[in-house]
Amino acid sequence: MGNFIKGMDLSTLLEVGRCGGKFYDHGVRGDAMDILKNYGMNMVRLRLWNDPFDEAGNSYGAGGSDIETTLTLAKRAKEKGVGWLLDFHYSDFWADPGKQTLPKAWRGMDAGQLETAVYDYTKEVLARCKKEDILPQMVAVGNELSNGLLWPYGRTPNFANIARFVSAGIRAVREMEAEVRENHSTDAQAGTQTVCGQSEISVMIHLDNGGNNALYRGWFDSYFANGGADFDCIGLSYYPFWHGTPAMLKANMDDLAVRYKKDLIVAEVSMGYTMEDYRSYEKLAANERKGMATRKELADAIDYPMTPQGQSDFMRDVLQIIREVPDGRGKGFFYWEPAWIPVPGSGWATEAACAYIGESGPGGNEWANQALFDYEGNTLPALDVIRDFGRNL
Repeated sequence: MGNFIKGMDLSTLLEVGRCGGKFYDHGVRGDAMDILKNYGMNMVRLRLWNDPFDEAGNSYGAGGSDIETTLTLAKRAKEKGVGWLLDFHYSDFWADPGKQTLPKAWRGMDAGQLETAVYDYTKEVLARCKKEDILPQMVAVGNELSNGLLWPYGRTPNFANIARFVSAGIRAVREMEAEVRENHSTDAQAGTQTVCGQSEISVMIHLDNGGNNALYRGWFDSYFANGGADFDCIGLSYYPFWHGTPAMLKANMDDLAVRYKKDLIVAEVSMGYTMEDYRSYEKLAANERKGMATRKELADAIDYPMTPQGQSDFMRDVLQIIREVPDGRGKGFFYWEPAWIPVPGSGWATEAACAYIGESGPGGNEWANQALFDYEGNTLPALDVIRDFGRNL
């Protein structure tokens, strides 16, 4: 299992710390990254938003995820000997299948101008990373692109523009990779084994709904038919309450590995360990919470109980599915926000953010019951499963 990725998305970690979050392993307080590394973490995934502030400088929240925040976390990871995945959203806030909002600075651009903007921005960010000696080992060009990106121009079914935009980002990554090789860089990522494929900076294209084989076949067939640039690995999101059964995830991953000859990574995954509310931890009023009414409905839709043991069993099954992907193309996973514990001041969106995306709010983090630490910051048993997976292989 030498190169198997045991990754964690820690994009909110700085914010959680500023808001008073603390972490413990068997009662001993420690740094969250150190604790997770001790349980096998070898990469972190960090999202990047273009400009997550309003005109008055108010943060959109949810970790911030501006370039300074992202690079601060990446440097912490590097100091601990942990690699990182840079996750471009190409938006000023959350980008996912339900929203792919144009960055404020790109509004009014046509498709050709957006293609140039994606290239320029990607190259600029990577140049900053190179200058600060923190180039990522992997880059995701877009986040959960099932319905496209940079709406309305790159919204499905407009795969001509989707392929243009994604290819522009990939081109920027490949050019930076070529510069690294030409300069015989001694940066950590350039001097070690590759993550996926043969690339020193691997490129991921990431969709959601990992149990939906028709989605993936249709998307990637259309992408390639429209001249989309080549890449190294397919990323899948898999949340069992939304994305089908583990058997559906397995069938999809097995098919994709054979059909496209690409490495596969479960780029987002999580599972709940409790149904206990955590409003009191966040110090939020009832009207500041969203989603609690549907949480039981989601839990009832899955085969695992929302308990620490259920979370552990789920992770064991997902890891086995990844290991069994044909031709050894299952390369690992990134657990989504394992350290986003409930603390006052860290939530999904501030009022400024809601104004940007046109939604109501603000609200709490709505994810704490799926972390790998409990509400008080104590490690959960699923981390033992992650640590021990592959030890005897």
